Amino acid sequence: MNSFNRRNFIKAAIAAAPASAFLTLPQTAHAGKKASVVVVGGGYGGATAAKYLKLMDPALDVTLVERNPIYTSCPLSNEVISGHGKIEDLQIGYDGLKKRGINVLFDDATGIDAAKKTVSLKGGKTLNYDALVVSPGVDFNYTAVEGYSEALANSSHPHAWKAGAQTLALKKKLEGMQDGQTFVLSVPKGPFRCPPGPYERASQVASYFKHHGMNKCKVIIADANDSFSKKGLFEQAWARQYPGMIEWVSGANGGQVVKFDAASNTASSDFNAYKGDVVNIIPPHHAGAIAKHAGLTNDKGWCPVDMLTMESTLHKDVYVVGDACVHGDLPVYAAPKSAHSAATQAKVAVGAIIAKLHGLPAPEPFFVNTCYSITAPGWGFSVVHVYRVKDGKLVYIKEAGGISPVKMASEEQLVLQRKLEAEYAIGWLKNIMADAFA
Repeated sequence: MNSFNRRNFIKAAIAAAPASAFLTLPQTAHAGKKASVVVVGGGYGGATAAKYLKLMDPALDVTLVERNPIYTSCPLSNEVISGHGKIEDLQIGYDGLKKRGINVLFDDATGIDAAKKTVSLKGGKTLNYDALVVSPGVDFNYTAVEGYSEALANSSHPHAWKAGAQTLALKKKLEGMQDGQTFVLSVPKGPFRCPPGPYERASQVASYFKHHGMNKCKVIIADANDSFSKKGLFEQAWARQYPGMIEWVSGANGGQVVKFDAASNTASSDFNAYKGDVVNIIPPHHAGAIAKHAGLTNDKGWCPVDMLTMESTLHKDVYVVGDACVHGDLPVYAAPKSAHSAATQAKVAVGAIIAKLHGLPAPEPFFVNTCYSITAPGWGFSVVHVYRVKDGKLVYIKEAGGISPVKMASEEQLVLQRKLEAEYAIGWLKNIMADAFA
């Protein structure tokens, strides 16, 4: 098998297989006291954890707490903004988990008492647990950008970094633009949810302009960072598909937005001003509020965990998965805030919880991240990272993954590769949604 075909095979296999295929979970003897596990947050991390807890040990009493009866996927939501996708295709309910015997409560978790092992709900209930999985996602530091606010985000200037109503609101603003106008996208300093997401969004906005003959429009990316995920692949796509339409300004060149004036639609850094007809401010992130209130966060606003079990390093028997956590001393790219990472982390936590409840050693974890980006219909690329344990640490298995090549032997081969990866992205989404919610 040549290198091109081997790379395609590996990526297709990882995209098609559920994250559980890369984990080992303990074989349990379903006996003894019936343990209770509560899962807070029903996104990819929480839903996956709830499902696999029940799947791997049917004797467990599993309760999932989630405020929304319908989940909307952030992955592929940029395609909804451009009109290339439908939000209905990103939505799913929790009936599949209910059928598995999981108690799904549509409520807000308002407090966690790690000493008493209880979770308090807005509706008045108090849940006891033997183990707790917290998957609260992210919240936003609105005060980091002077002049921006949660009120603006929910009205005239949606950030749309949580898929749903704001996604449709930003889509409507884009649809109201005229040829020759400017779309400004402000990217916060990392870490943030979905590292390549802002650059995919810029691509999708440009795709909307091109598709509607608005070729004099411009997208300005005011970026607090000096580089970004899949940079070479994005820049290649921009040069081919949207020449002169997308301008990226790095943090070193004044890309970090610190102030926003809604009246004039102007985002400003310390020495640059970006006036747009539509301005999309993405605020800096931190772990979901419930994690902070429960004392699960560090001084940077993230939840530190034992990278071999996902157990909080601050509270025993509490496991944090998904966007809210930071993975020991691993670099950001080793534990990116992505749906696939959340699902993998959830299964590692499940293995550790079941092992601990049954007096067994935690199984050896594998961590997998697959991330697709689509810059235009039929043009996609991806990155795959796989990590395993060696000498008590997680190490990258470079032979098991990689990134889409920027160059290939021929133009025909390159176009085919990008077309296939755009198709793989759709298959990946369907698979991971089914794996978490069905």
